[in-house]
Amino acid sequence: MSVIELNGLQVQLGGRLVLDGLTGELRGNAIGLLGPNGAGKSTLINTLLGFHEPTSGSARVFGRDTRRERALIRQSVGYMPENDSFIGNMTGVRFVRYMAELAGLPPAEALERAHEALFYVGLGEVRYRKVSTYSLGMKQLIKLAQALAHGPKLLILDEPTNGLDPMARQRMIQTLQEIRKEGSIRLLISSHLLRDIDQTCDEVLILKAGRVAALCDIAEERRSHRNFIELETMGPTERFCETLRGLGCECATFAGGRIKLVMPDRIEPRDLYVTASETGLQIRRMNRRRDSLEDIFMRAMEAEPARGELVSL
Repeated sequence: MSVIELNGLQVQLGGRLVLDGLTGELRGNAIGLLGPNGAGKSTLINTLLGFHEPTSGSARVFGRDTRRERALIRQSVGYMPENDSFIGNMTGVRFVRYMAELAGLPPAEALERAHEALFYVGLGEVRYRKVSTYSLGMKQLIKLAQALAHGPKLLILDEPTNGLDPMARQRMIQTLQEIRKEGSIRLLISSHLLRDIDQTCDEVLILKAGRVAALCDIAEERRSHRNFIELETMGPTERFCETLRGLGCECATFAGGRIKLVMPDRIEPRDLYVTASETGLQIRRMNRRRDSLEDIFMRAMEAEPARGELVSL
């Protein structure tokens, strides 16, 4: 079942077109939302939550239209905002219980779920402390707890590791990985940190200037695109590269015998050693890698998407 469906989605705010003809279908367990500042990420999130109405086109969450069924959508969605919005004199458990009740749970069930959610994110020992006394990392975790407490089908997280120290960030990443692996809750994660998306998501939607720049399965995109090789060599590099170009490789040479290659899938590393032997070159070191999420993102930024079209990477 589709998690999110976008069909020619347009959203205008203050007379300015912010989202321009978004079209696509998202099905992943964990979906990354990327784009430069002003690309429309926050506007898309607010539209999915029903805070902005489409000017034209539509958006659906689990098949429900955001314009006509926003109450049902909000019951099935947990939202972790980027900015803090706490009632400071509440204890952690009271705050999470209050948010669960707003999501529609009866008081007794909301309290039970609040305790469970706080223990799940690692705040069980401090759940009776006032939220105003929490550290930045603890405040991020309680935002996650309140988003989980009512048992959503989709969890939307806006910059979940914002401001966290390395250890707190790793705890957050591990928690999101556990949620993705368990599979009962889908994730939509908006972040400007490519590494966070790379570690937690299996599908990515990249926006640029309010349009879809790319929508792809991350692992599949890496497998199907480019194969990079970095070599340290000794000998006639130009002759070696000329032979490889004849086989369909892209080559660039650098000082000290360093060579960078982009190989088609039909070429294997052993073919490099055969070619090196034939051309009198010695390969001293080889480093092989596939496209990173940064490579995918940069290609999307270089492309110029037409309105309502997906860009081939």
